[in-house]
Parts: sequence; structure tokens; C-alpha cells
Amino acid sequence: MRAIALLNRPPALAGLYSTYLLRPLRPPKPSETLAMAKSLDENDVGISCYVSSLPGFRGVLKQRYSDFIVNEVDLDEKIVHLTSFDLPPECTEVKEEENPPTSGKDCASEVESFRSLCGDHDAEALKGLLEKILSGVEGDIAPIVLSPDSDKSHRAEVHNFFKKNFKFLVTDTVEGSEGGSKCIRVRFCSVQGGGRSRRGKKRKNMGDSDLKDVMPFDSRGSDNWPENLGKFLRFHLYKENKDTQEALGVIGKMLGFQQRSFGFAGTKDKRSVSTQRVTIFKQHAERLAALNGRLFGIKVGDFCYVREGLVLGQLFGNRFTITLRGVVADSEDTIKEAANGLGRNGFINYYGLQRFGSGSVPTHLIGAALLRGEWKGAANLILDPREGERDIIREARVSYKEHGDIDLILKKLPRHLVAERAILQFLKKCPGNYLQALKAIPRTLRMMYVHSYQSYLWNHAASRRVQKYGISQVVLGDLVFCKESSAREVAAVDSSEPEDDCSDPYNCLPDTSEEAVPEEKVQSVKTVDSEDLLKAIYTFEDVVLPLPGSRILYPANDIADVYHDMAKKDGISLTESVHSAKEFSITNMRGGYRQVFQRPIDYVWGLLSYTDDTVPLAETDLDIIHKRKPADLIKEELHANGNLGSQSNDFESQGSVSNHVAQDGSEGGSLQVESICSSDAQPSKLALKLGFTLPASSYATMAIRELLKMSTSVAHQKTMNP
Repeated sequence: MRAIALLNRPPALAGLYSTYLLRPLRPPKPSETLAMAKSLDENDVGISCYVSSLPGFRGVLKQRYSDFIVNEVDLDEKIVHLTSFDLPPECTEVKEEENPPTSGKDCASEVESFRSLCGDHDAEALKGLLEKILSGVEGDIAPIVLSPDSDKSHRAEVHNFFKKNFKFLVTDTVEGSEGGSKCIRVRFCSVQGGGRSRRGKKRKNMGDSDLKDVMPFDSRGSDNWPENLGKFLRFHLYKENKDTQEALGVIGKMLGFQQRSFGFAGTKDKRSVSTQRVTIFKQHAERLAALNGRLFGIKVGDFCYVREGLVLGQLFGNRFTITLRGVVADSEDTIKEAANGLGRNGFINYYGLQRFGSGSVPTHLIGAALLRGEWKGAANLILDPREGERDIIREARVSYKEHGDIDLILKKLPRHLVAERAILQFLKKCPGNYLQALKAIPRTLRMMYVHSYQSYLWNHAASRRVQKYGISQVVLGDLVFCKESSAREVAAVDSSEPEDDCSDPYNCLPDTSEEAVPEEKVQSVKTVDSEDLLKAIYTFEDVVLPLPGSRILYPANDIADVYHDMAKKDGISLTESVHSAKEFSITNMRGGYRQVFQRPIDYVWGLLSYTDDTVPLAETDLDIIHKRKPADLIKEELHANGNLGSQSNDFESQGSVSNHVAQDGSEGGSLQVESICSSDAQPSKLALKLGFTLPASSYATMAIRELLKMSTSVAHQKTMNP
């Protein structure tokens, strides 16, 4: 029977705010903002148990971003790698789009045709726009807004005119200055992208329009699309030290459309090197491939055309290659036992700290305010000052809190703070309407707050389940997946989780929305009864706990009380709504289930010595493409838990490997690989490299926590970095 090791037991089920507020002169009101919040720790969000009692050791996680490599695993359980920059053969059949004219004579007849369609005033405005484009003026080329037009069919005719005659111009419909009127806006969009005009002069970002928030560029693609090609271009996105949204934002800006035009299965961690699949509708591979020479820390390749685009949740999981530097332990045997133990024993499948935000205002607190219907309080939690931000951002937040100057804070807040800017831009138009301001946040982002509160309850319930009943058996009233449920169904029912360790919640998207959970999969859960216990057909690995919602079961034992008691103390009901905003109500969500226990898949590990902290200790996809070799090599011992198979190639590719591989799976095999050392004069350091696959929604940091037996909080890891 495996022993259970516990951290300090979590505090009594107290309200959320009493955990974080540092002003205990009187009981705080739930809607008060966190003026002086402390950094989040694991106990605060219910992370308190370990699977094994094996001792841990010291190791630094993510000392370099290249120490954390993530490769997406698709629904066919194939690992996604960047392997080629070549164009698909079909590209030769795709016609090029029209380029901007080289002189005014090239478009004179089109302008006159437009004059007969829209009149002299609009024709002269178009002529002026074309002259600016032809002159290659420095800076932003301002759009033009045509005369108000209440005739929808005529507006459609105007849009079609530009699509046919001026493909380098983009049109959309905006609100006119007169109440209820509609106008067509015309903007320049460079065909080659990259924010540059035909003469190569860089243009500034489009500013916010006085008429309407900037709308996305036309992402419908070419009208001349060959019928034999799939309508979606799929490519592999490789990025270094950038989250998915940031990388796609850069590419979208260079191509002339917004990042929402891309489809992808899940977000990847910022502080990492990652590769994932992305799709976009009717775009040519040449356009994306041409960006590789100008992209920094981003590459795109492995192009192909497919019939359908990707949506969130369409993945099996992720393959992780993680290097822990600066490893220190009582003995090497301690490290070996812990490393083997992780593969053998697994870990508690907690939602990691990344789920609750990297800042001092946890996302689950915002979610709790939304569930209570405290719209202003939730908005303030998002907007108020917080620890750990750059001085200019913190000062902007403080100034807004004191003076309420929206224009000033909008000038200072960077564009990656999507939620803040969305709220402020709406409040500028409609002061005091906090509910609609919150709804102005992109849906996947605003729903993350409510999902975060679901995760908060789940973590506490999981800890109580392990503390009270252990991990050696199923008990009466547990919830389990029915035996006929496949592994893919098991992964799919967890409906509110990013599939890997996203370090910035304001740039993360949930893996799926609650609507994406098929009802039949939710119904594949059953309550363990006495007959099940007698048959002994279920183990602890089958046990699941619910994410609160309207279509889930709670355990038929006292673990269910954890959910209701904690929610009640936070002023939240899990059975009825206190407001009419359905999307911020748990009773309007289906909910889902999540396995309490997780074991790493295709798990391998190896010890290696190194001397230079700046030298990479694992090969990335780009390294392999460029055939780059690490520095001078010395001996490395690699251990594998069972048959290595194809998953261990990232370990084997760095040196010569002997043929001795264990097949029985008892303690793994021993391989001789060369490790990295740059100078004999410097003292040698020890690193532990791990490779494993986790299904979507499981956190690699929780596996590392089980291994090291130490906190994965950013604050703690910073104390360990040299």
C-alpha cells in the first residue's frame, strides 16, 4: 500500500477573501478589492497532498525557457514536430492576389466607376486614400469612412466593388456619427503583410477608431481558391518564450488580420519552447513561409491544406521534455528512487497554480465575484493595482483607481492586457455598465474566471478525498468512469482547463467551453455501490471528481459537502442562480469530470552533468532541423520506466546510445548517452531531464511537484534561481 504524504493541512473552509486580504481590522466584504494581496501559494488553492512518501530533492524548474519543451499530441496520438519549411506541392496551383497599383493611372477607371456608384464626395475620398498609398507616406495610413448609407443592399454592392477592384483595400461597416446610421470604412491592407507598404516603409499599429473599436481585417482569404485544395491551411507553429496568443498576434499583424482568425487546439506555456498545430481559412502557404526570415523566436512550417479548421480541445495532450537544473540531493539514489517513483506511482491531478493566475489577484476570486453577480467588484479586481507588474502599469492602475481617467490608463496599458482594455473601452462609452463591460472581454477569456473557481473547488475536494480515504482503494459513493469509457472520452469531459501550463492567465484560453462537453460523455460516470466494491472492478485510477455544473453528479459520500460548504461560505449557490446573466452562472454550465490520479505516459528520465548554465541541455525541433549539435559531450546515464519506444528520441538524439534497454518495466533500463560539459575548469553541476506525455488538461508542474516535494509557485522558484 502506497503511503500518503501531506503538506500542512489546508485551512478550515473559510471565505476566499479572508485568505488573501491583509487588512483584518474587520471582516471584509466579499466585493472588496484586494488592495494589498499576497502572492498565491499552493495551499491557498487546495494543493496539499502527495501520492508517495518518497523524499524529494532540490531542482530548478524553467531556469531557462528552453528547459521546458512542449510538443502537442494530436487526436491520433502523434507528436507534433516542426520538421520542414518546404511548401506543399499544391501551392503552384494557387493564383496570386492582386498587388497595389504602381501609379494613379492604373486605377483611374476604377475610381470613376466608384464615382458613379457612390458619388463625388466618396470618390474624392477614395482618390485621396490611393494617393497616400502610392506615395508610400511614413506612418499610419488613416482609413476613410464613406457617407452614411441606410440601404443594406447598396452597402453590399459597395463591399463587392472593393473585393473585385481593390483587393489591397479592406472594408467593413461601422456606426456613423449620426445615431443609427451605417457607414462603410475603407482601409489599406498590405498584400505581403508585415506592417509595411509597397515601398517597404513600416506602418504604425492602427489606433482605436473614434467611430468603433478596430474590427478584424478580412480573413476570408482569396476568391480565387482552387476547388481541389482544402479550404484551411494547416501549419506547425514553433515558438520560443512566447505564448500562443502573442505568437499568433505577431503573425496576424504581419499578414494583415487579427489573431482570432487562427484556429488551434490549445494554448501553450509562454516560458517554454513549444510546437503545435494551427489552421487559418483560405490563406496561401507562401505568405506564411515568407515570414520565417523576419520572425524572431517564431517559425512556421509543415504546411498542408485540410478540409476543416482546428478548434479548442482537438488534441490528445502534450509531450513534455523538462530539464531540472541545479539538482541537489542527499544521494544520487534519492534522485533515482524519486524519478522511478513518479513513473510508477503518478501524481494527484491537481489544477496547477497557473490555472489561478501568475499575479497577486487570483482568477478564481474574480470568478467568485462573477458568480455572485458583483459586476463592479469583478471589474475592479481586474483593473485594480497588483504586485509584480512593471512600474508604468502599476502607476496607471493606481492613477485610474484614484482619478478614474480612462483615456490616460488606456494610453499606458499594453495591448496584451486584453481584459483590462476591453472593460475600459466599454466603460468609456457606457459609464457604470459593468456587466456589459465584463461581457466585452473575449468570451474564452472571461469564462476562464468562472472555470477557475470550479477548479478551486475541485482541488480542495481532491485533497479532502485523498486525506480521508487514501489512494489505495475505491470507497462507497466515489464517482468513477464506466469501464466502457475510452481514454479519449475521459480526457474530453474535463471542460474548463488549458491543457498545459500557461503562465499568464490573461493570455490563456480554456481548452474547451462548457458547451463542448457531449452529454453522453458526462453520463458515462457512475456512483460506486456495494456490488462494485465486491466485484473489485474499479481502482483509485478510475476515481473522478466533478467540476460543478447543472449536469453532473456529486459523490455520494461526504466529499460532496466540500463543494457546497466552500461555495456557501463564498456566498455562492451551486444549485441556483442569484442573477440573470446566464454565462456567469454555474447552473447554466454543464460541468464536467476530472480524474483524481494521473500517471505520466511513455515516461523516461536521465541524469546528466553540465558546467555552463547558458548551454541548452535538450534539443528543440529547430535544433534538429538545423542539425545543430550541443557542446563537448561526456557520459550520461539514462533510465527508462519500461519500453522507451519512439517517445525517447529526444533523449537519444544528443549522443551515442547503447542497445541495452529493459523490457520488463520493473525498474527500467540503462542507456549510455553522452551529456553536456563545456569546460573542465568549471565545477560540474547535475541536471535531471524527463520526458513524458500527459493528456489534455493535466499539468506538468504537478508531476514535477510530486517528484521534488516542493512548491511550484513562481515566488519559490525565483528563490532557487542562481
